[in-house]
Amino acid sequence: MQKRKLGKSNLEVSALGLGCMGMSHGYGPAGDKQEMISVIRAAVERGVTFFDTAEVYGPFTNEELVGEALAPFRGKVVIATKFGFKLHPQTGKQAGLDSRPEHIREVAEAALKRLRVDAIDLLYQHRVDPEVPIEDVAGAVKDLIQEGKVKHFGLSRLAFKPSVAHMQSSLLPHCKANTRCFGESLKGT
Repeated sequence: MQKRKLGKSNLEVSALGLGCMGMSHGYGPAGDKQEMISVIRAAVERGVTFFDTAEVYGPFTNEELVGEALAPFRGKVVIATKFGFKLHPQTGKQAGLDSRPEHIREVAEAALKRLRVDAIDLLYQHRVDPEVPIEDVAGAVKDLIQEGKVKHFGLSRLAFKPSVAHMQSSLLPHCKANTRCFGESLKGT
């Protein structure tokens, strides 16, 4: 299997990844749990090392599935998960966006348990929350990186491309100190 490096962060993954959403959310009823675990493990056996999930898939059940399926392969695979949605407390349905720093921390802490990992390989914002400055989002993830709970940070479905000047003036001060943000190594910045 060919490999790819994401951004300039040296996070190496297989050229083919497995998005696991449809196994428990989104495309009809959830698949049989044991069957889905077998599919995920068969992907690993065929060289896939990059697996994508999110708390909103299920909700929560997809992260649990991925965590259980990949438990025997720790250190050999990369698991990406996402934050950014507000979930209704009773129904679990999407109830808007929420990328407030305290919510990012809650999502990450819960994902660590569901994924059965000590650190999330790649944590990214599922949708940009227009109510929360991107600097606050980056700062919250930077804190999680410094605590060893997250290894890499990214964005999904970004509606704008931050300029280099914007990143240097606004985002980089929140991401310095040997962390990685937006796929860029910030050592020595």
